[in-house]
Amino acid sequence: MPADRTSSPAPGGGGATSTAVVDVSAARAALRDVPHEPGAPKPDPIVVADGIRRTFGGLTAVDVAHVEIQRGVITGLIGPNGAGKTTFFNLLTGFDRPDQGDWSFNGKSLKGVPAYRVARSGMVRTFQLTKVLSKLTVLENMRVGATGQQGERLLRAMFAPFWRGQERANTEKADALLDRFLLIKKREDFAGSLSGGQRKLLEMARALMADPELVMLDEPMAGVNPALKQSLLGHVKSLRDEGRTVLFVEHDMDMVRDISDWVIVMAQGQVIAEGPPHSVMGDQRVIDAYLGSHHDQDLSVESVDLENQILAEVEAEIAGGQPPAADEQAEPAATPGDQRG
Repeated sequence: MPADRTSSPAPGGGGATSTAVVDVSAARAALRDVPHEPGAPKPDPIVVADGIRRTFGGLTAVDVAHVEIQRGVITGLIGPNGAGKTTFFNLLTGFDRPDQGDWSFNGKSLKGVPAYRVARSGMVRTFQLTKVLSKLTVLENMRVGATGQQGERLLRAMFAPFWRGQERANTEKADALLDRFLLIKKREDFAGSLSGGQRKLLEMARALMADPELVMLDEPMAGVNPALKQSLLGHVKSLRDEGRTVLFVEHDMDMVRDISDWVIVMAQGQVIAEGPPHSVMGDQRVIDAYLGSHHDQDLSVESVDLENQILAEVEAEIAGGQPPAADEQAEPAATPGDQRG
């Protein structure tokens, strides 16, 4: 099947695909007409969030008025530390609850929906700190990620014929994903023995066991060996080429430029800018958010004045004179005549 026109995986469909077709090239091209402004409407949004607000005591962590995520593209969510990116991820995926607001996935509201049901609906996430099950093997970790397993029901679990065929299918699917993510040789190893980068790969592969439409990656490059970064980049791009939508949080600006079709910037809990990578990186609002609004102030004149003042004081001391005191320069001393009546 061509990379620019792919079948969208059915959520929780055990490997089956839906009849919906995502034209990746068209989805990316449609972004050209989207305004480069916060909350800009998208031609075909898969996620729409309105009025999402989350506070912790007196601190407002997230205050997003409106944001839309385009279907079939890779969207980067960036911002300085403490901008509220991971908290926003937690709210969208049901790991936390906002104080107010509503958001939808494929047109269905997810307000109040628990995390496991969000995942079953086709929105699956990974974590900045990987959540692999260390005392299970790599293969067992993969099989846990499959949805709709008959053996998870108490009565059916006691009768192997009900679930044995499904488990074989899940194992075959897991092996195919492990081979794709270069982890097949680690199949029988405990997940706790993997390196940080391999755990990231395992978590991404396990997410695909649920056949998600939207994959949300929270800092996929954090703590990853440089040798594995290119492999991870390739895997993220391949998710889009399969017709999936990708939303990721990342601080590596080289990665953001390389793989993002669209970038959303958060600062102090709010969306302050949107646009393609080359546009966002040059946006003054983004530069100010990362470096401070006075980062480009010209200090050369002040530096020269300070240098001249120091030089004058030194020359005065050498000449045997004393520089006038600051308060004497500011206001003449009062004379006895000034104190009269």
